[in-house]
Amino acid sequence: MYRDPSFAAPLSSRPPQSSVRPLRPLRVGMIGIGTVGAGTFRVLARNQAVIAARAGRGIELVVVAARNLARAASTIGDSGVALTDDPMAVATHPGVDVVVEVAGGTGAARDWVLAAIAHGKHVVTANKALLAVHGNEIFAAARAQGVAVAYEGAVAVSIPIVKALREGLAANHIEWVAGIINGTTNFILSKMRDEGLTFADALAQAQALGYAEADPAFDIEGTDAGHKIALLAANAFGMPVCFADAQVEGVTTLQGLDVACAEQLGYRIKLMGVARRSSGGKGVELRVQPALVPASHLLAHVNGSMNAVMVKGDASGVTMYYGAGAGSEQTASAVIADLVDVARLDGTSAAQRVPHLGFHTHAMDGTLAVLPRAAVVTRHYLRVPVQSAQHMGTVAAWLAEHGVPVQQVALAAPAAGQATQTPQVLVLTGSVDQATVDLAVHALQAHDAVVGPVVALRVELCD
Repeated sequence: MYRDPSFAAPLSSRPPQSSVRPLRPLRVGMIGIGTVGAGTFRVLARNQAVIAARAGRGIELVVVAARNLARAASTIGDSGVALTDDPMAVATHPGVDVVVEVAGGTGAARDWVLAAIAHGKHVVTANKALLAVHGNEIFAAARAQGVAVAYEGAVAVSIPIVKALREGLAANHIEWVAGIINGTTNFILSKMRDEGLTFADALAQAQALGYAEADPAFDIEGTDAGHKIALLAANAFGMPVCFADAQVEGVTTLQGLDVACAEQLGYRIKLMGVARRSSGGKGVELRVQPALVPASHLLAHVNGSMNAVMVKGDASGVTMYYGAGAGSEQTASAVIADLVDVARLDGTSAAQRVPHLGFHTHAMDGTLAVLPRAAVVTRHYLRVPVQSAQHMGTVAAWLAEHGVPVQQVALAAPAAGQATQTPQVLVLTGSVDQATVDLAVHALQAHDAVVGPVVALRVELCD
């Protein structure tokens, strides 16, 4: 029978006295004090006690670089933080341990970050474009100098998805990562579905509410999501950042009719970022595109500006991560989490730290190539405008003859308030490679029964 152990002498109720001296505060220089920078300043000031308690030392902002010094001064007040209009002075400042880059861009930001690394400073950034374009160069420079580059705020903002991939799921062979990783487009698509708005009207609303920039191209053309999925793929599969090879499609041409037709078929359209190992394990799908998601799926219920990412590991199964995809303090939460990590690891050997892309350099797979668009295998949705409803069978037969497995065929329901409209044949296919679909659609487009452009979208099941 088990018995609790007995001790010859009682244990002291007092904690042991440590002889270790408290660490000095981690000294931070920040480049940029716009939306994200201001949020970072506020949260650091407001939560300094709890942040220090978690980090084991204080985290002290000592200098900020800003284009508009007057506006920056109004943000920091009488905090004692020094101001400069020279970002390079922050990057090379002798009294700074870590540089936080939240100014954005890929040109000057690259120079500042590389200068900080060359001067032996750790870097924290929320700049996904910088890392998607120059990440491999930046990470190599950081390894050579023995410093860390942390970037949780660059992907899905408040969702700790980078840490989940690199640490929480470290035991897993990751099969795929997929999700809604751009809040602007998700807001637009939610408005188109819920309120029947046109794309243009939904975009205007997003701009009015601050979800979209005056120039929203990065968001609506899929580039922002492409940057993020490239970083997630690198952390999931142990490959270099390969944004240049990603297939990126935005939502600018998406029609409200397809949003309604998807709903009729039991689906919702979302801008999806997908990174998936091929079945043979020799390549990776790396893509962003508007896609149909089953209405019963959790991702179909991620609305407004929210983000969600799903990951499938061989041991964990499917896990899901949900949270805000934008926001000043939401991004600051991720930036400061990275600062806490840096505060903990500062002074340790680089070999003891979590690698920049989740895998140690010798284990990175430089041969893992991004699959070409034509080789990607998914299910598809097709909308085919035809002369009459009687051509529904013709469309299905034509597709089958051209190697496209047809699973479901239907006629689009008439739009509200429209007595007559061009009949639309809706098709859901089985799994088929993109090359076969492209050839079949091209041929179908020339058929006498077809009276307008054929729309083709992928269907993502994420199971």
